[in-house]
Amino acid sequence: MRNEMFQGVVALYPERVSADKVKMKNPVIDLTGIGQESSVKLNPIFEEIIGKSKVLEKALLIAQKASGTASTVLIRGESGTGKELVAKAIHYSSNRAGKPFVKINCGAIPSTLLESELFGHEQGAFTGAIRRRKGKFEQAHGGTIFLDEIGDMPLEMQVKLLRILQEQEFERVGGEETIKCDVRIIAATNRNLLELMEKEQFREDLYYRLNVIPIYLPALKERREDIPLLVRHFIHKICGKIGREIVELSEEAERCFYNYDWPGNIRELENLLERLIVLAEGNRISLEDLPPYIANRYQDLGPSTQGDRLINMNQNGEMATLEEYEKEIIRHAIKKFGSFNAAGKALGVTHKTVAFKARKYNIIE
Repeated sequence: MRNEMFQGVVALYPERVSADKVKMKNPVIDLTGIGQESSVKLNPIFEEIIGKSKVLEKALLIAQKASGTASTVLIRGESGTGKELVAKAIHYSSNRAGKPFVKINCGAIPSTLLESELFGHEQGAFTGAIRRRKGKFEQAHGGTIFLDEIGDMPLEMQVKLLRILQEQEFERVGGEETIKCDVRIIAATNRNLLELMEKEQFREDLYYRLNVIPIYLPALKERREDIPLLVRHFIHKICGKIGREIVELSEEAERCFYNYDWPGNIRELENLLERLIVLAEGNRISLEDLPPYIANRYQDLGPSTQGDRLINMNQNGEMATLEEYEKEIIRHAIKKFGSFNAAGKALGVTHKTVAFKARKYNIIE
């Protein structure tokens, strides 16, 4: 049961928030040093998350540190990167593990019903309210509530959520009784909340209340080294589920998987593998079995055994802009060499140039 709940691949990064941005009761927790202590071991729940990359190992240590606190967490990342997976791992490795983990998708519920879903309602509060109903916050008392797609929450509901964060209390819809609640909040979004704040679609005070421990989950294309591990995991999982022999990918198919950008991230990878396995005639998935938009990656890359070329096309065979190439090579150089100096030497430019470009493209803050 636990394996199915947590298996996946994620990556988390700390984000600094300046102290003068907002005054609040709970300070932002600085986790930038986590992952540098080689003596720290992951607990079993985090060890179940698949991936061996260094950035993932460091990220999981940060997540584990966050699970030892009661602080609010904000998880950012594209759809399909595993935000709910991280939220569950934090909850089930915390001292609230024996209490409820309650999830609600703020973008999937009409705004007229969201307040009742979150806070509950009294009998007769509105048409159809034939009895008292507990909301998600009451259901999660003592445990964790996961507010998915928090960026889609209406402004009027953001005010009510801010009150819970500040006072730990609320009233049901149509009720007068003030209810105290002990709930740890983990929020997640695939939207840029800073841009929403500029458009006055997301409250600044709520953002900084939620962003006590920020976690960023990178897209799958940003951590390609974990794709082969994920492929093997999902093949065994899917074959076991449908009761067939284990299949394998040909070398050409593996290269295509590695170099495809996976806009749907881990969810897209798993769903595609299930389709390929169900439709496979034998026990081997070859280049011809892949959808054209992925199989084309092999033609773009050529038959090199390295699976890399200086210039890669996207799935439509189109070239990126010069600025996009520059951004990508600067990002890879910093990641590989670890410093502006070393990256500059490898690229044949000064460390000042690397630093300037890194800031220009928001690779670093």
